[in-house]
Amino acid sequence: MTRTFFRGATALRFTQPRLRRRLRLYGLLLFLLGFATATGLTLFALRGNLSYFRTPSAVATGHYPEYGSGRAIRLGGMVEKGSLKREGETVTFRITDYAHSVPVRYRGLVPDLFREGQGVVVEGKMGPGGVFVAQQLLAKHDEKYMPPGVAAALKQAAASKALTPKSP
Repeated sequence: MTRTFFRGATALRFTQPRLRRRLRLYGLLLFLLGFATATGLTLFALRGNLSYFRTPSAVATGHYPEYGSGRAIRLGGMVEKGSLKREGETVTFRITDYAHSVPVRYRGLVPDLFREGQGVVVEGKMGPGGVFVAQQLLAKHDEKYMPPGVAAALKQAAASKALTPKSP
C-alpha cells in the first residue's frame, strides 16, 4: 500500500485502486443527485405554466386529459364563417376543424388579422355551457402559415369526414 500525502507540489495522491474507484463512485452519485434535483425543481416550476394544444374535435367530445380539471389549454382551428359576433370588447365565434366546432368567448382587443375563415389559436378554459373562455387569442400572421398542430388536425378531420358514409 503506497499512499503519498505530500510530495513536492502535488497534494493528496491516492494510488490504491479501490479508494480511487470509491471516490469516482461518490463523485458520480453526487452528480446524479444534483441533476435529479435540478430536473425536479424545473418540472415543479413549469407545471402551472404548461398548456397543451387540443383540437375542436377533442374538446367537443370531451376526450382530453384536462377535461374537468380546470387547467388551461390551447384550442386551435379555423374561425367558422358566419359565427363572428362583436359586442363591445367581447368577441364570440366558433372554432372548427371541419368535423366539430366549439363556441369561444374572448374579451379584449383582437389582432388585425383575426377574421372569419382564418386560422386561430386561443388559450383558456372551458366555461359553463360548453363555451370556451379564452384569455389569449393568436391569429395567424400570413396566409401561407399554419401552426403544425392545426394543419395536422385539419388534415385528419378532413380525411375522417371523407371516409364517413353520407346518409341520403
